Amino acid sequence: MKCRFTGLSDTGCLRSVNQDAYRIDPQGRFFILADGMGGHAGGEEASSLAAEVIQSYLVKHWDSPQKSPALLEEAFCQANQAIIQDQQEHPERADMGTTAVVLLFRDSEAPWCAHVGDSRLYRLRQSQLEQITQDHTWVAKALKAGVLSQEQASFHPWRHMLSQCLGREDLAEVEIQPVQVQAGDRFLLCSDGLTEELSDRAIADLLAAPLCDNAAISLVQAAKDKGGRDNITVVVVVIDQIAPR
Repeated sequence: MKCRFTGLSDTGCLRSVNQDAYRIDPQGRFFILADGMGGHAGGEEASSLAAEVIQSYLVKHWDSPQKSPALLEEAFCQANQAIIQDQQEHPERADMGTTAVVLLFRDSEAPWCAHVGDSRLYRLRQSQLEQITQDHTWVAKALKAGVLSQEQASFHPWRHMLSQCLGREDLAEVEIQPVQVQAGDRFLLCSDGLTEELSDRAIADLLAAPLCDNAAISLVQAAKDKGGRDNITVVVVVIDQIAPR
């Protein structure tokens, strides 16, 4: 598979600390994004720790016989335990946690993604934007159950209340799913600092920029222009060619 990719993170217009983190494999094999919470030091530490542990595990075990879903699940579990251990060693960070979303390409398998929390993976195909991941939030559950309308969900005061995140002993099963991909697809990993400010239509229009670097810059700047109330992080992946199997 041939692809182009880039990432960009910005503190935003109101925050003094960036609690987002991202990692990009230089070979384009995987992409990681995390959005921390739990105070300035806690959120920054949690997201960075999760990104580092997931990256390290994937690199170390890339050529193992583990299938991609098992590889991703164990990477997330390792990150969860690393954050819990840090909480125990640093009581001042006891409430920290983080979201995480990963997109993974292994030559021998179909692409996969894994996520916990409300950081998202989108796919843009022929001008149609699709949200691949579903938020782990109370509002997302209420929306799916028909308790809230889409408009109500967009402005609900509990829309940022996570139903699960990394850094919890009671972490539910990590959500892992295959991802369909074809040449020309564009993928976006992002923190909620982007989606809180921009509509799907605006995201689609900006993500379609010919150069992925320009797409990332435009997305972040547009979110800041709308208020930039949170940290804003994006990873853009453009699929140029699918290798035959």
